[in-house]
Amino acid sequence: MKRYEFQLDISSEEFLNYYRGTAKQAVVHLASGLKIQFPASLLQRFVTSGGIQGRFVLTCDDDFKNAKLQRLPAR
Repeated sequence: MKRYEFQLDISSEEFLNYYRGTAKQAVVHLASGLKIQFPASLLQRFVTSGGIQGRFVLTCDDDFKNAKLQRLPAR
């Protein structure tokens, strides 16, 4: 199982590109310098009127399938 932690700060206006389907993949940069890509649809349940903010963890199997995204508690 692979696990990736990252911070997101996406405004509600920016998220419209994902919501409308213009952007199908989200790309994030990890603190380690690694860049990962995952289906933007995983973000939908975290959208508020202010967009998406917080720390998240993406988990997937070793073949990068079955991705799951969850918000981490604030520190």
